[in-house]
Amino acid sequence: MSNTEDLHCKWRLTSQYIEREGLPAVPISGEIHYSRLPRSRWEERLRLMKAGGITVIACYVFWIHHEPTEGKARFDGNLDVAAFVRLCRTVGLEVVLRIGPWAHGEVRNGGFPDWVQSADVAHRTNDPGYLAMVQRWFNRLGAELRGLTGPDSNVIGIQIENELYDQPDHILELKGLARAAGLSAPIWTATAWGGADIPEDDVLPVFGGYGDGFWVDAETPWDPTFRQHYFFSHQWDDAGIGADLREHLSGSEAAPPRSPSALYPPATCELTGGMATAYQRRPWPKGKDVAAVANNKIGSGSAWQGYYMFAGGTNPPGSLQESQATGYPNDLPVFDYDFHAPIGSSGRLAGSFAELRKQHAFLAAFGQRLAPMPSTLPDQMPKGIEDTETLRWSLRSDGDTGFVFITWHQPHIPLPDHPHAQFHLAFAEETVTFPREPVTIPAGTIARWPVNLDLGTVRLQWATASALTLLETDTHPVLVLAAEAGIEPQLCVPEGITLNGPARALGGNVFAVNTTEPVTLTLESPQGSASVVILPDSLAEMAWVLDAPDGLELVLSADPVWVAADGRLAGRSKESPWVQRYSTASGRFENVSTELSGPPRRRQSLAADRLRAASTVPSSFGSLAGRAAAPTTETMNSLAEVHKIHFPATALIGEEPTEVEINWAGDVARLIVDGHVVADRFWDGSPWVLEAHDAGLRGANDVRLQILPLAKAAIVGLPQEAQRRRDTVAGDLAGLDSLELFAWTTWNEDRS
Repeated sequence: MSNTEDLHCKWRLTSQYIEREGLPAVPISGEIHYSRLPRSRWEERLRLMKAGGITVIACYVFWIHHEPTEGKARFDGNLDVAAFVRLCRTVGLEVVLRIGPWAHGEVRNGGFPDWVQSADVAHRTNDPGYLAMVQRWFNRLGAELRGLTGPDSNVIGIQIENELYDQPDHILELKGLARAAGLSAPIWTATAWGGADIPEDDVLPVFGGYGDGFWVDAETPWDPTFRQHYFFSHQWDDAGIGADLREHLSGSEAAPPRSPSALYPPATCELTGGMATAYQRRPWPKGKDVAAVANNKIGSGSAWQGYYMFAGGTNPPGSLQESQATGYPNDLPVFDYDFHAPIGSSGRLAGSFAELRKQHAFLAAFGQRLAPMPSTLPDQMPKGIEDTETLRWSLRSDGDTGFVFITWHQPHIPLPDHPHAQFHLAFAEETVTFPREPVTIPAGTIARWPVNLDLGTVRLQWATASALTLLETDTHPVLVLAAEAGIEPQLCVPEGITLNGPARALGGNVFAVNTTEPVTLTLESPQGSASVVILPDSLAEMAWVLDAPDGLELVLSADPVWVAADGRLAGRSKESPWVQRYSTASGRFENVSTELSGPPRRRQSLAADRLRAASTVPSSFGSLAGRAAAPTTETMNSLAEVHKIHFPATALIGEEPTEVEINWAGDVARLIVDGHVVADRFWDGSPWVLEAHDAGLRGANDVRLQILPLAKAAIVGLPQEAQRRRDTVAGDLAGLDSLELFAWTTWNEDRS
C-alpha cells in the first residue's frame, strides 16, 4: 500500500508519519457530502474549506443516493461524483472516497439501497450473493471514475466499509473488488474504533473522537467515551462511536481497545466537527468544544487530522435518513444534516471554523517539522476524567525543538482558571523552564507554544503565544504568533540575539509584549534576522492564512474569505467588507481594495401570521430500544401550530447567498413551501438557518412553518441552554421568537 502497490507520485506511508512529495506532512481532511449539497454550492464550499486549512476532502459515496432502483444508477446533477473529484483537483484539494458499500452517515440502511437491504443474502460478509451485488456497484463506480484515480491523481485514499468489527477477510475481499473495478489509491483505510479487527497489512487503521454524541441515552450524563477526548492520551481507540448500532446490525460487540499499530502512525477520519441531532438526544457542540478535541489529538501525536463533518448538508427527499422505521435505534431529521459543522448546511460559519482555522494554519506551516516528532505526556497526568486541577498538556519534540500543547477547556463541566503554570522540559542538551515566572492559564485556553524554534539563522527559545504560521520574504522568515486571551505574550531569546521592537525586558533575555494591536518585533544575530508578528487574541480569531498563487498570505476578515480561481481574494460580507492583508515589505496590515457584487443589504424581519394554534401533544410518540421516537407527518399536520410567513417577492432577486434565520422553541419544526415539506429541524436551542434559494423560496406563493410543542414530560436530551428555557415553562414549550432574512454581499479583490 503506497509503497509496493498503488504507487503514487506524491503520497507515501511510513510507520511514524505521512509523506507528501518526499517530505513529512500532516494531512487535514474534512468531510463533505456532494450528494447532500446543491451542485451550485460545491465550489464555494470547497474554496471555503481550503481557506479554513483543509487539504483533503473526505466524502461518503452513498449507494442509496445513486442507485435507489436496481440497475438504474444515477450520476447526474449533485450525484456527479466524477465532476466533484475533478472540481476538488481544480481547487487544489486531495480526496478520500469512503465507498462503503455500507457507510452509515445517518443514512437509511447505512447507505444500502432498499433492494440491497431486502435481498436474501448475508450482508457485509463474503456471501457470494452479496459480493455479486457489491461487485456490480463497484464496477459502475469504477467506470464513472475511470482516469480519476491512479499514480498522479488527487484521489489519495479509499475507505473500505465502515464500523465493521470482526471481518478482516471481508474487508480484504472488498478491497480486491474495488481494485478490480479500476479504483486505486496510495492509502486504503478502514475504521478501527471499537476494537475492530482489520487487516493491517492492507489498510491503514483510522480513528475518531467525538466530545458528545446523539447515540447515548437521552438522560445519560456526559459519557466517559466523550470525556476522554478532552485529555491528552496515547490511546486512540474509542469504544463509544457506533455503539448504539452494534446490537442491531451485523458485526460483533466491541473488543477491548486497540493499541496503536506499529505499522502506521495514528490517523483520524472522524474527529468531531460538530454532531448530528437525533430526536431523543440533541447535542450542540460549541467552537471551543470542537477545537479542544482537535488540539488534543495533535498534541497526542496525530499524523492525520480528519473531521466529520466539516461542511453540513441536506438529505435528498424520499425519507433517506436513519430512522426507527428501518430498525435503527435513533430517529434523525428527514432533511436536516447541518451537523453543527464548522460550515453549516446554509454556508454559515460556526464558531468552530475560526478555532480550527488557527490549528490548521499551524499544521500547514510547521507540519513538516511536527510530523516526525513523537508525543510525550508529562509525568504528572490527570488522575481521571473527574480531575479538574491537573493541567492538561503534552510535548511534541525531536529532542531539541518542539511545541507544548495546552488544552484547558471542556464542555458541560467548566474548568477553573489554572494557577502557577510553568513547564520544565528535559531536552537532549538542556532543560528549558518557561515561562520565567509561573502564569495562570485561563479556562478556555487552547494553545501551541513553540520551544527552541529555529527561524532561519535565528532561534526563538520559547514563547507564551501560539505559533500560527510562518511567512517567507526574500531576506528573512516572519513568524506569526497568536496571543492567548488573558495571557501576556512573553518571548525568550538566546544569548547573542537582539530583540528590537515594542517589548519590555523582564530580565534573562525574556521580553513581554502588550498586544492591544498587532506587534512586529525583529530578532537579529550576526548571521541574520527574523521577524515575529504577534496578533492580539481578538484579531487572531479573524486571521486567515491563505494559500495564494504567490505563497501564503495572512489576511484579517471577520467574514468568509477565500482565494478565487483567478488567484484574487474573494468572499462575502454582512455589510461593506473589511479585509486587510499583512505586507511583509512594510511590516503592517494594509487594506484590501474590493469590488462588490451589489450594494450591501441589511437584515430584515419577516412577518408571520399564526394560522393555527397547537393542540395538546402526548409525552411520547413511541420508542425503540429505549429511545424516543420522532412524531410522524400525520402528528405534525394535526397537532403543530402553523405560521404563514410573508416572504417578500423581491427578496431573492439575483443569486446572492441569502439566509432565512428562524429562532424558535419547541420539539420539531418543518418548513412547507407551496405544499411541499422542504426542511425540518429538531429543536436544540440553536438558530435554524436555511439558504433561501436552496429551500425553493424564490417565487414561492405559500410559505408555512409548523412548530410542534415539546411536551413537559417528553424524554429528550437537550443542551443546557435549551433545557434551562424548557424549565422556565410550566407546561409544553412552543414559540416563534423571530424570523429574519439576510442576504450576503459577495465581493472580489480589486487590483485595478
